[in-house]
Amino acid sequence: MLVDLHCHTTASDGSLSPGELVERAMNRGVDLLAITDHDTTAAFAELEAVPGTMRLVHGVELSTSWSGVNVHILGLNITPGHPVMAEAVAAQRDARAERAKIIADRLEKKGIPGSFEAVRHIAAHRAVGRPDFAKYLVDCGVVSSVNEAFDRYLGAGKLGDVKAMWPELATIVGWIRAAGGTAVLAHPTHYKMTNAKLRRLLAEFVEVGGEGLEVCNGRPPETELRYLRDLCREYGLCASLGSDFHHPSNWLELGCEASLLGSCTPVWERWNGAEKVAGC
Repeated sequence: MLVDLHCHTTASDGSLSPGELVERAMNRGVDLLAITDHDTTAAFAELEAVPGTMRLVHGVELSTSWSGVNVHILGLNITPGHPVMAEAVAAQRDARAERAKIIADRLEKKGIPGSFEAVRHIAAHRAVGRPDFAKYLVDCGVVSSVNEAFDRYLGAGKLGDVKAMWPELATIVGWIRAAGGTAVLAHPTHYKMTNAKLRRLLAEFVEVGGEGLEVCNGRPPETELRYLRDLCREYGLCASLGSDFHHPSNWLELGCEASLLGSCTPVWERWNGAEKVAGC
């Protein structure tokens, strides 16, 4: 069974439209798909009935600041039109706009002016993200690639690493649960935490109502899978997995084998089969 509960479209920072993403997933033979754009559920407004047997659930990826780290929480099987989710999306967009102003001010102090208006133009209808600043830096010739933009200006510990305005963990989890969804900690090893710090995060996550852990993100090594499976069982969490797909590439595709979760309880078992969407 192929499952993908973490992927992105043009509604946030992906390069495929919602329809193109769904078509690609179906062509790949994905059985269960969740679109989890950053801070928006707009993708689902563009989707009509999903043909075939693939099941689609509504999702979102929200940001929080925990102990000085920018942490991402997936909201899976949410009701996107729920008023609390609308409130959450609006709050996250405001936070992104404030962060964009701070990043732009910092870039200007480094002799790189005009970035705020430029990234707003690049983002157009969606919230501004760091990839938009990366594109601007490439277009201006400041850097030669998006990777270099993150290495020099936008990555962890750089001037674009702004976290202070994100809502607290309990707020994020509360929004997701109020909208009928399951809160899942995304890509837990990406934060480069020590084992002790990650365990503190998981303990607090469970305390505030978090219910799932992303055991597989992309193509992790077996050692990482075993570690996260063990944490999943230890903290009584359901297990999730996804590609974190943003763009077509030669090294990462939509869909992960459900068997990678091992003996952990799959998160989708909470959803009564995750009914196929007949119309979004």
